[in-house]
Amino acid sequence: MKILTVSDLVVERLYTLAANHYFDEIDLLFGCGDLHYEYLEYLLTIAKIPLYYVPGNHDPKYDEYNKEAKAEGGVNLDLKTTRVGNLLIAGIGGSIRYRPNGVNQYTQTEMYLRILKLLPGLLLNRLRYGRALDILITHSPPFGIHDEDSQSHQGLKALNLLVRWANPRYHFHGHTHFYRQNLEKSTTQLYNTQVMNIYPYKIIEINDV
Repeated sequence: MKILTVSDLVVERLYTLAANHYFDEIDLLFGCGDLHYEYLEYLLTIAKIPLYYVPGNHDPKYDEYNKEAKAEGGVNLDLKTTRVGNLLIAGIGGSIRYRPNGVNQYTQTEMYLRILKLLPGLLLNRLRYGRALDILITHSPPFGIHDEDSQSHQGLKALNLLVRWANPRYHFHGHTHFYRQNLEKSTTQLYNTQVMNIYPYKIIEINDV
């Protein structure tokens, strides 16, 4: 299975690639936040790829009745679990709180409380399929993995706990920007999970279990 993952930066080249059928063999499109929803809508429409995404700290608060607050045709996976083919997927949007009234921003404690909402679905997965999760999609990275010292780009400690307990094969995130000079550091092993910073986009091929 091939997955196109995007985050944080609109890459003009992808418009052309999608229109020229470059993504015809892509099976899924994951959005890890802080992208114009028109960009995601274009990719899923032109390339005809199912879209699953989470909101970032620069995205509007989700509103299913407001077209400007969601990506039409896509699935907002924030605090949800789903099964796509044989892959078990879950998502968590948002970042660390760095503004008092920031949208999609949470304290470390608030994020621990948020991930509790995922537990029923993950436990059900474990009972049904013998595993809780294959892929975790988030906007922010785990604490100490691909994050930064600045308050706005600090990783989320709750994600470390979730990765350890749910044991996904992959964790895709955005939020922090990895440029050409440090691309080799954009994938890190955390417990049994490959944590991948996909800024601004990556094509990832994985085995569908």
